[in-house]
Parts: sequence; C-alpha cells; structure tokens
Amino acid sequence: MTDDALLSLICGAVVGGALLLLVVAIRGTRPRESTPSLFKRSGSAENRKHLIRLGAGVGVGLVVLVVTRWLVLAAALGLLAALADRFFGGTGEERRAIERLEALATWTEALRDTIAGAVGLEQAIPATAVNAAPAIKPGLNLLVDRLRIREPLPSALMRFADDLDDPSADLIVAALVLNARLRGPGLREVLSALADSAREELDVRRKVAAERRSTRRSVQVVVAITLLVAAALILFNPTYVSPYTSFVGQFVLFIVIALYAVGLVWLRKLAKIEVPDRFLIRSDDRRAHRAGDDRMEVVGG
Repeated sequence: MTDDALLSLICGAVVGGALLLLVVAIRGTRPRESTPSLFKRSGSAENRKHLIRLGAGVGVGLVVLVVTRWLVLAAALGLLAALADRFFGGTGEERRAIERLEALATWTEALRDTIAGAVGLEQAIPATAVNAAPAIKPGLNLLVDRLRIREPLPSALMRFADDLDDPSADLIVAALVLNARLRGPGLREVLSALADSAREELDVRRKVAAERRSTRRSVQVVVAITLLVAAALILFNPTYVSPYTSFVGQFVLFIVIALYAVGLVWLRKLAKIEVPDRFLIRSDDRRAHRAGDDRMEVVGG
C-alpha cells in the first residue's frame, strides 16, 4: 500500500471516529444500572483487565501496521487481541457457573438438614453460611449481614438472588421467600426436591461442557493455524501477498477477514451454553416507595 493510500485510510478512520463521538455526545448514553454489591469490590480489577486487553490490542495493531503497512490487517489483529477473552474465554465462565451450581446444591442440602432440627430460616441461614463454598460465600455473607441489621427476610433473600444473578439460584430463593412470607409447612421437602434438581442439572452441565470442550479447541486450532500461515507468507514470501498492498487488495482482505470473523462468532456460539433468563426480579417502583417490600415477577410467562 502506498503512503498516500495509507494516509487516506487513516484520515478516514479518524474522521469516522470523530463523527461517532459527536453523535454520542449529542444523543448521550443510557446510564448504567448500579452494580450489584457482590461485585463492587471487583470493579477496579475488571477495569484493569479491560485496560490491559485494550492496551494489548492497540500494541498488536501498531506492530502489525509497522511491519506490514496493512491497515485492515492491523485493525483486525488488534481487535482479536483486545477481544480474545470473548472468543476463547468461555471455559472459565462455564467452570465458574458449574462451581456456583454445585455450591448452591450443597448449601440447599445443608439448609434442609439444619431446618430439620426445628430451626427457623433466620437462624439456619447464618449457620449454613459458615461452611458454604467459596462460589457463593460472599453473597451469603452479605445476606447474613442484612439479616443482622434487621432487614426483612424476603427483601434480604431477593437481594441475595440479585447478588448471585443465576437462574438456578432463583428457584431456591423463590421457595425461601414464599416460606418466609407464608410460614407454611413442607419447606424441607421443597428444598430436597430443589437440591436433587440442582444435582441433575449439574450432571447435565458437566457432560455438555466435556462435549463442547472439543469445539472450543477447534476454534483455537483454526485461529492459530491461520495466523501462523499468514505470518509465514508475509515474512517469507512477500511476493505472494503483494496484491494486498493496493487499495483494492485491502478491500478484498477486509471482506475475507469479515467472513472469517463471522465464522469465529458462529463457532463461539456453538461452544457457549445457553442458560435461561432469570425470572425472579424486584419491582423498582415498589422498592422506591416502600423499602424492603419486594415483589416477585415471572418474566415472559
């Protein structure tokens, strides 16, 4: 690519980014929802990780631009480096979900056994929070703290569900909220059924995770081989890739990379476990008028 063509592409990118920022400044942005209290402490760590990924993406893009002088390839590899966790980070997210589900099942069984000794929920929850698994222990500690400051049990349980932000936890919390309001019998049987259901879901998730691990590995192999072949051609056979140095060649390269990106997104969707939406939510209107008076709503049904 000639210097004039490269300068034109850079100027076009700068002008496009400026126009985008102008539109955002005029229209404004929607305010983000308040972060759940369970994750407030990890906000700074997440921000640092995002900055590190952004810096890595910018660095990779600049290096590729200096070496190849291909703006399209530099932008594509920079985005790939910055969004690597989106394409290859599903394993950790899936593992955390499985650990959280197993912790919920174990805690439900412990809560059931504690209630069997004629102990109320207000006493059983702090007793079982001591030996809870690390996946849900921070949320349980917050729940215990809310009970200690005399927050109503239904309200504290609803906030506990928001802290966990898991559809499987909504089933257990919904049963506890109903029992806390109605004080009816049969809570032990309900908790036993929920614990068994959680164990069955845990087995299914583990089997699915083992099967989809091969799909994730295929994505990683495809990306690694493609990058290695492209790097070898650019470094050791520049004559073969010389047509891409022109403006038309860059446009063709953009189409090729776009099709490649669509394939990666498709493979990423195949490797991702779809979980149902949460059905246990709190009404913001009633919460604004009466603190502690929360309402369960079923979404979509």
